[in-house]
Amino acid sequence: MLLSVDRSNATDRQSLSFDVVAAVAEREGVDPVDLEPPEYEALYDVVNPEALDALFATRENGHERSVGRVEFPFCGYRVVVTSDGDVDVSDPETR
Repeated sequence: MLLSVDRSNATDRQSLSFDVVAAVAEREGVDPVDLEPPEYEALYDVVNPEALDALFATRENGHERSVGRVEFPFCGYRVVVTSDGDVDVSDPETR
């Protein structure tokens, strides 16, 4: 699982980037640690994992960020991550 994630401020919650890898691995029927090149594309080739983790994280002043979502292709799937932490993995043609 080739993630470049800074765990220096890790909390009890997993990162969104790990949640994405885990959700795609579940769809593929493999362990998340097995979701790596050359068989699978690396998450950092599609989206910056640190930026994804920070996108909806609570601000340093404790205020929540606004609601939203980000969508990107990864390993042949359409991945949608929402501000409430949901990760949806679907086939690319599914809307």
